[in-house]
Order: sequence, then C-alpha cells, then structure tokens
Amino acid sequence: MKPTYAVRMEPIQLDDVDRGILHALQNDARKSTAAGMGEKVGVSASTVRNRIERLEEVGVIRGYNPDIDYEIANFQLHVLIVCRAPPDERSALADEVMGIDGVVTIRELLTGTENIHIEAVAVDSGTVDSISEQVHDLGLDIVSTNIVKTERVQPFDHFGKDVTEG
Repeated sequence: MKPTYAVRMEPIQLDDVDRGILHALQNDARKSTAAGMGEKVGVSASTVRNRIERLEEVGVIRGYNPDIDYEIANFQLHVLIVCRAPPDERSALADEVMGIDGVVTIRELLTGTENIHIEAVAVDSGTVDSISEQVHDLGLDIVSTNIVKTERVQPFDHFGKDVTEG
C-alpha cells in the first residue's frame, strides 16, 4: 500500500543546521553524506545523523524518493489529470485514486473547483484511457488530461542555500 501524508504533525522551528541539511538532501540525497553535510553546516557527522533522525521522526522528512525519468524507463506518457471533487469527499477520493495502477502523485487543493491534480505514467494511450476511466468511475469529474513534456524541480532555497553555499 502506498503511504498517504494527510496526517500533519505540529510545525517545528528549524535552525540553520536543519535548513542546511534539508537543502543538501533536496539537492542530492543519494550523494550527500553526513560528513559532507556536517562540513558545510559546521557540525559533526553524528550531529547531522541525529538531526536527520529527528527530522524524520517529527515528519519534516517523509522519505527519500528517486527522480525517475519515466520516458527512459519506457513509460512514454507522463500525464496530469485535473479533476473536480466535492470538498467534503476530496480526501477520501484522493486516497482511493492512489490505488490506481500508474498513479504516482496526487495534489489536493484547498481552493478552486479543480481541486485534485493527479500525476500518472503510462506506456501508451490505452493505459491513459484506463487510468482516466478508473478515476471517473470513482466519482471524480475530469476537467482535463494533459501530457507533461518536462518537469523541473529545485531545492527550496529557504532550506539553507545560504548556509551550505555561503
């Protein structure tokens, strides 16, 4: 079963060390070592490991996910499906959509009528049609289905860019 992140913990106060660690992990978690991060933020490797453990425990860090090029992995179609859901059913429907094969991300929006955005990957248009039918069968109103050309992601600069690169 895929995890959901609807449960929120209380916000915590991040210091420069936490922000620097988060920036380094967002930039390249796979190649970031505790020693390397510690050197950049001015603390020991064991302090970095302790901080990461605390950030995981309180829910700031929810996981370490690879950045996958779906096209190279033979999923030629990267799709964004924009939907409408009744606000009181939105979260439950989003949880159900996560069970559809090919769905990789769901965003619930608090504002606007197009309040669920579904990201899916597919090998062909028939698979896209199948995903769309399953979404519709759950009771979501599909507003649009769009093919994603490229996606760009960068670390949030408030997470210590000034600390790690300064």
